[in-house]
Amino acid sequence: MITRRELLTGAAAFAGAAALPPTARAQNSPATDAGLPPPAATRKMEPPSWTRPPHPEPGQPGKHYTPTVTLNGSTCPWKLVDGVKVFHLVAEEVPEHEFAPGLKAHCWGYNGQVHGPTIEIVEGDRVRIYVTNKLPAATVVHWHGLHLPNGMDGVGGLTQRAIAPGETFKYEFTLWQQGTYMYHAHHDEMTQMALGMLGMFIIHPREPKGPRPDRDFVYLLSEWKIVPGTMRPDPNEMTEFNVLTFNGKCYPGTAPLVIWTNDRVRIRFGNLSAMDHHPIHFHGHSWWVTETDGGVIPESARWPEVTVLVPVGSTRTVEFIANNPGDWAMHCHMSHHVMNQMGHGMPNLIGINTKGLDQLARKAVAGYMTMGEAGMAEMGQMGMKVPRNSIPMIGGQGPYDYITMGGMYTNIKVRDHLESYDQDPGWYQAPAGTVADKASAEEMKRDLGG
Repeated sequence: MITRRELLTGAAAFAGAAALPPTARAQNSPATDAGLPPPAATRKMEPPSWTRPPHPEPGQPGKHYTPTVTLNGSTCPWKLVDGVKVFHLVAEEVPEHEFAPGLKAHCWGYNGQVHGPTIEIVEGDRVRIYVTNKLPAATVVHWHGLHLPNGMDGVGGLTQRAIAPGETFKYEFTLWQQGTYMYHAHHDEMTQMALGMLGMFIIHPREPKGPRPDRDFVYLLSEWKIVPGTMRPDPNEMTEFNVLTFNGKCYPGTAPLVIWTNDRVRIRFGNLSAMDHHPIHFHGHSWWVTETDGGVIPESARWPEVTVLVPVGSTRTVEFIANNPGDWAMHCHMSHHVMNQMGHGMPNLIGINTKGLDQLARKAVAGYMTMGEAGMAEMGQMGMKVPRNSIPMIGGQGPYDYITMGGMYTNIKVRDHLESYDQDPGWYQAPAGTVADKASAEEMKRDLGG
């Protein structure tokens, strides 16, 4: 039975709806034939790019592109079989991966390395990738950012059955896109990505619109929790990461970028860290942001930066002309991302008065020394013992003093003269009068007075 209240409320609602303009009524009422989109068969739509046939000529290094360089890593080899590029990834334990001298860990990776090798192809190539699972757990590989058939996307349980230990699966697709992408485990990914199952996937344009780079570097950014004294990264960590890496290495384990003066340089960054974005900063030059993981940015829309933010799960590509010789720092500008594991969890002693404290403490602990009351710069160079399988908080020796940075840090070495890109040229010899140094008394009196 309808009550008077229900009758009035319903009538008011009906009257209100009738008073609405036609557009508003359509948004609040069941769709009619007039409000539906046209039938799919009549819509003009582009089919997915992977449905296009592959280009008749597989891309070749040197001819179609300048090969990328993955410092501290490698590029995945391939062979051509009936016009298809064939790759093979082996998911396996990587015992004692070295993050930096003094710090190793038992990780998981591909083809015996952390991170996996960079896969590099050309737009229009057809690829066939075999994945062999030698892990004690099931796994899959997700091709992050690629446009491909749903069943090749590599999400365990959703688009495929997981690859059981001992099995080999085949992924095959044609790629008509260009840019910087990634691949990673997508089965128990919290564990498997935290242990190192990541890699980069580069697709060069078939017909590049701009000049080719002389140097094309690839960097995968990641973060780890390795408790000092242990040998296995902790996949359950959510906030306290103490090893921050470029291509699976932290400084002083990172290799320098060696560049001729006036080289056109491209650097591709991918971020598969568990939780943190990374603002990557470069000294001495400015670069142009030329690509995101969505593809190439039109030249009219590019912008200059000295710091590029690489969000979690994203890639960014930058380019610059290396016209300023020297040893230049490149690092994450999150200040705690340029320190290593022994700097985490320390008490704050800045500014305390430690007079007499060491003498008292040595009665209980032989050789005790208070550290950190004037900052952390001394931590790396004191030569004190650290726990087994751990490294000091910061750095390595530079040409003038100790470099007080670790973690996500490396050096870019721009030189007028080089023996080879593969040979470290040593430290930069600055021209006379171009190095900051102690001011003389005469200079201070002349300029500062007093």
